Amino acid sequence: MVLVGMQTGTANAHPNTPGDSASATPAFNSASARTAAIESAQSDASATASALKLGAKEKLIARDVIKDADGTVHTRYERTYAGLPVLGGDLVTHTAANGRLKSVTKATTARISVPSTTPKIKTAASARTVIWAGDGTPVLALESVKTGVQKDGTPSRKRVITDATTGKVLQSYEEIETAGIGNSQYSGTVDLTTTASGSGFELTDGDRGGHKTYDLGQGTSGTGDLVTDDDDTWGDGTGDDRQTAAVDAHYGAARAWDFYKSAFGRDGIAGDGKAAYSRVHYGDAYVNAFWDDSCFCMTYGDGADNKSALTALDVAGHEMSHGLTSSTANLDYAGESGGLNEATSDILGTSVEFSADNATDVGDYLIGEKIDINGDGSPLRYMDQPSKDGGSADYWDSGVGDLDVHYSSGVANHFFYLLAEGSGAKTINGVDYDSPTADGSTVTGIGRDKAVQIWYKALSAYMTSTTDYADARTATEKAATDLYGADSAELKAVDAAWSGVNVK
Repeated sequence: MVLVGMQTGTANAHPNTPGDSASATPAFNSASARTAAIESAQSDASATASALKLGAKEKLIARDVIKDADGTVHTRYERTYAGLPVLGGDLVTHTAANGRLKSVTKATTARISVPSTTPKIKTAASARTVIWAGDGTPVLALESVKTGVQKDGTPSRKRVITDATTGKVLQSYEEIETAGIGNSQYSGTVDLTTTASGSGFELTDGDRGGHKTYDLGQGTSGTGDLVTDDDDTWGDGTGDDRQTAAVDAHYGAARAWDFYKSAFGRDGIAGDGKAAYSRVHYGDAYVNAFWDDSCFCMTYGDGADNKSALTALDVAGHEMSHGLTSSTANLDYAGESGGLNEATSDILGTSVEFSADNATDVGDYLIGEKIDINGDGSPLRYMDQPSKDGGSADYWDSGVGDLDVHYSSGVANHFFYLLAEGSGAKTINGVDYDSPTADGSTVTGIGRDKAVQIWYKALSAYMTSTTDYADARTATEKAATDLYGADSAELKAVDAAWSGVNVK
């Protein structure tokens, strides 16, 4: 399942030069330094808006700041017009160490202007008046959220954007992002960080922002009960024991936190040192898992037999990574940007699985291979040749954006596999792969570590809410150039991998 869902600081001790083993690690030595950078950017927001020649009614709201080892600063802003949020108006400024504005990445290049900020159609009390700039000419719009339950029992929070003049629906999408996964397997005997409480222990991870794991007791709302134990030995490795699902969820959250920290220097999903939380035993025979921005939490069902919790390691990493996407590029969960959102969770969830180096659940480029949702041992998705799942796209075409986001994600998943491992037949950790290309070309991989640095850099510094596949190619090219140089083999590999999936 998928997750849905701002300058000061000390530079890294070892600045990268083109050709070095670079990383996208932000050069802030603490969450408080990052917070100070955001506050500083906000204090300068008016001057920045003037420098960008925005209209008199437009203002910027600083949302994130990333500082590269060479001093380049990437500042992400949301935009307002006459006090109204501009959906699809987000932008990122890229400033050199000397303060010179190098470039700007915008979700839209359209001029933000509407003749009136008063809706002409009847508005529900809960609707929010906004400017819609996600597609074409910006218009006054109404944003509403309808809550309920989806057919499979997943909570529903459907966001609908409606033209405030004509009543036409401009965009509609489900905010609760799921990965469509099933019965979970486990990661063997693992170390858990817990907290002593009274005469026992609780699943609170004080080393990772205070992450807590709760038992919903088959409920579908609230947090349920914090999972506790008398002797700090949790679960028995079977679905008959209620603690076992909590063990896998707590372990997966810890491994994802550690991966973000070691690979990107990021403290948690939002980069602020604060943890999300996990909820297990959701609903009755619920065959799914989901991330919800409104609670900043991950939720796992128990599978069709109520004994196979959907808490596999790559699933946990996938769900947490939806929150990371929401905290960075905030990719719309519709069209091509929705496919990129889903793919980001697959890419980072897979990276979490590899980085955990777990002997029971070894790293691979298969998504949800442990949960056996199909009942025949096959995985949910394949990154080397996505179409093997029967629905995902191997290559880009003009209709990709019309697919369900779990299937349009195949293009980016395939790109990442080609970038990391290359085309053709190979065996990795005992799994056989054979990745084709759209044009029959041969792609030589640069390794997973470099590939994920490029993807994260592109996500956090260059992608915006409306990024499509063509934009994603540009974003990763810029990221590779920043990290490895304009004449680097890594940049050439990025181009070759995108061409291999027909994004040209």
